[in-house]
Amino acid sequence: MAPVLVLYYSRHGATHQLANAIAKGIELAGATAMVRTVPSLHDATGEPDDSAPEKGPPHVTTKDLESCSGLALGSPTRFGNMAAPVKHFLDSTSQQWLQGALIDKPACVFTSTSSMHGGQETTLLSMMIPLLHHGMVCCGLPYSEPALHETQTGGTPYGVTHVSANTQKKLSEHEKSLAIAQGKRLATLARKLSLQQEESR
Repeated sequence: MAPVLVLYYSRHGATHQLANAIAKGIELAGATAMVRTVPSLHDATGEPDDSAPEKGPPHVTTKDLESCSGLALGSPTRFGNMAAPVKHFLDSTSQQWLQGALIDKPACVFTSTSSMHGGQETTLLSMMIPLLHHGMVCCGLPYSEPALHETQTGGTPYGVTHVSANTQKKLSEHEKSLAIAQGKRLATLARKLSLQQEESR
């Protein structure tokens, strides 16, 4: 099975933490996680900064997107919506849409905010829209996960989240548990869909 792509943008590291926990869940499910970021945008021009990241995962390429068996897409919340670098990248995937490169691949979304009611759910829903246009199969997180009932921090059925308040920079135990569970679920669905597609050929 092709790797599962964990693609995110993180300004201060909170979304990065979720990405790593989701990647861990993917690996625990027996799949390969391919972790990538989207470039920041230059303040003056609004164009992507194509210089290689000084640390952390490399920037995503269209080949990464086309070849993955599933996608976890993450962004911090910006006024209840995804961050501009993530939207800019998605806007550049018209060729993949024309090719149908992502049709029937599973996807999930994740986000982080600095407050409990900072627009997490609207951000997650807004991130799903372009994925649905690509024909992807969006998967949330079912309430069979105990932490979803118990969490007093992040976590929604639409996708995993983190509340990055001043006193809570690291993922809570519930957030970490849910992110790992999300990665496992995405990898399991990717495997099932990949096998189904192989059998239908």
